[in-house]
Amino acid sequence: MPTIEITRRVNVPDPLKIERYRTAPQNGPRVLFFSGGTALQGVSRDIIKYTHNSVHLITPFDSGGSSAVLRDEFSMPAVGDIRNRLMSLADDSVLGNPEIYAFFTHRLNTEASQQELRTELAELAEGTHPLILAVPYPMRKLIQTSMISIRNHISDAFDLRGASLGNLVLAAGYLDNGRQLAPVIYLFSKLAEVRGTVRPIANVTAQLAVSLANGENIIGQHRITGKETAPLTTKIDSIWLAESQQSSEPVSVSISDRTSALINEAELICYPMGSFYSSVIANLLPSGVGESIARTKCPKVFIPNTGTDAEVVGHTLTEQIETLLFHLKKDAPSTIATSDVLNLIVIDSDATRYNGSLNHDMLSREGITVVSCDLITNQSSPYIDAAVLNRILLSLC
Repeated sequence: MPTIEITRRVNVPDPLKIERYRTAPQNGPRVLFFSGGTALQGVSRDIIKYTHNSVHLITPFDSGGSSAVLRDEFSMPAVGDIRNRLMSLADDSVLGNPEIYAFFTHRLNTEASQQELRTELAELAEGTHPLILAVPYPMRKLIQTSMISIRNHISDAFDLRGASLGNLVLAAGYLDNGRQLAPVIYLFSKLAEVRGTVRPIANVTAQLAVSLANGENIIGQHRITGKETAPLTTKIDSIWLAESQQSSEPVSVSISDRTSALINEAELICYPMGSFYSSVIANLLPSGVGESIARTKCPKVFIPNTGTDAEVVGHTLTEQIETLLFHLKKDAPSTIATSDVLNLIVIDSDATRYNGSLNHDMLSREGITVVSCDLITNQSSPYIDAAVLNRILLSLC
């Protein structure tokens, strides 16, 4: 079968195309997001109205909260952001899914004693806890089996305070499937009617590390984001994957053939708003990501943040674009062209929402088109409106 390349004009947004997707979301486009965290929660919940084929490559490097306790106990990837995305994409109109959502998002009491929490975990494993009784079969049986498994796996020193039940379920599946996340993600995606594909960018236990402009090195995502510790006051100069929180030694990480295939099958690739370094750039660190993107013939779109992002202190918008391009091209800097990895930048019509102006001469030389439109509504301000953004992205497919 011959393969040809075509160019065409599109309206942004395109009401006719969007309505066509809405009437048959099972045949919707494969929009691929490189992300992590909660910035895309609204986008994910909204996009399932138009496509059940979106792909979400998620960072597994979080080192804070409930994920950190599991990572320390089992030397495993972080699963919190994966859990969040699975639940955001789950079809809540399916019988039993609201109860599954309630279970997966529930956290154990941070004020309870360890003995009280062990008793509650036993009730979950025995199937007598109200949260598990509310979940219909067959999901109830699967969750109960996971609770039995994690109860057997955790040590006496494991701290259950604030533990996410969804994280415990995914951790049990990871441990019971040869320390692989893909099988448990696939199983729960099917049972919870998840309308999209969720996958970690790599099945590794590495940590994020950054070097600041003042020469200081910081290891651990939770120390970089400004959410669990004081925000950074010095500009990030570089970022890499380190072997542990105790060692900043870089580790080599590559994406799998399956992840590469998901990128190659995309009909649009989005580098979305969110934590710039720990969500977007972190996903580009494993070898093979840039080359896979470059081989994929589809629109590639960057959506800069409009709200505050502590990770880009000292960065102008132009510097963010330059950093993004550096990491997109690092697999083969001499052969990957800008047009292979970035075509469009979508910004709000109010340019004052960004730090510094765009270098339009540079963007023009590199063949990057800037799309300026009203991304922010009264309800979403100062952040991008998820529904508005989805209509733009879907119109570009």
